[in-house]
Amino acid sequence: MITLRFTRRSVLAGLASLPCLSFSSSASADGNGPLVFAAASMTDALQRAAERYVKTSAPAPRFSFASSSILAKQIAQGAPADLFVSASSEWMDWLSQKSAIDTQSRIDIAKTDLVIVGPAGAKAAETAASALGEKRFAMGDPGHVPAGIYAKQALESEGNWAEVKEHAVLGENARITLELVRRGEVARAIVYAADLAAAPELAKIYTFPSAGHDPITYPAALTSAGQDKEGAQAFLKFVTGPEGQTALESAGFRSIQRGHAGG
Repeated sequence: MITLRFTRRSVLAGLASLPCLSFSSSASADGNGPLVFAAASMTDALQRAAERYVKTSAPAPRFSFASSSILAKQIAQGAPADLFVSASSEWMDWLSQKSAIDTQSRIDIAKTDLVIVGPAGAKAAETAASALGEKRFAMGDPGHVPAGIYAKQALESEGNWAEVKEHAVLGENARITLELVRRGEVARAIVYAADLAAAPELAKIYTFPSAGHDPITYPAALTSAGQDKEGAQAFLKFVTGPEGQTALESAGFRSIQRGHAGG
């Protein structure tokens, strides 16, 4: 079970050299559909789904992408989101406890695995320890970022956390972690397998056994304070339907319904 902590860890040297990265965007410049708050790792997947969705003549959804923890806290404080897509069931549970989501609408929309990646040409490893070695690596902040929480769980399961944590560069969300290894700021990164769809130049070095961490699923739910419940419900229905699931699979996720990865 994930334990949520609300204290922030300092990001180690390396992240500070990144430009100010913003992953908030709109599916179209004049989108007037529901406002969707979603985990940063869902950026490409939901935008691909939205591209298909607007072809049905539906209004384009607007997106705000960031760490699930940051978005959940904003929703709890009254941010005008209509739909929330989290990379963590626990953050969705937290909002449920605060009556900030419509629990009847909650549904898992995708799943993925946890992997270690490196530059092109990096060789596959049989263990996390051999994949990371003593190199600096990036991971989400385990104090509040779901990807980091899963990474810490997985490393603890393999008995490596104590020896490698001093080499970790902690990112504020999954996409910043991915960007660190893409830029060469670190030699390795622990990210979601789905992230590789956005970074095909990277090599997958190691896949953590799923038994070593909580299941990585993406729950979605309408918010209690949302102003466009009809639009949010329509987009959520599309995302969980065949065409929406195909869009998510094309971005590297595994379908909840079909249980396999797409092209």
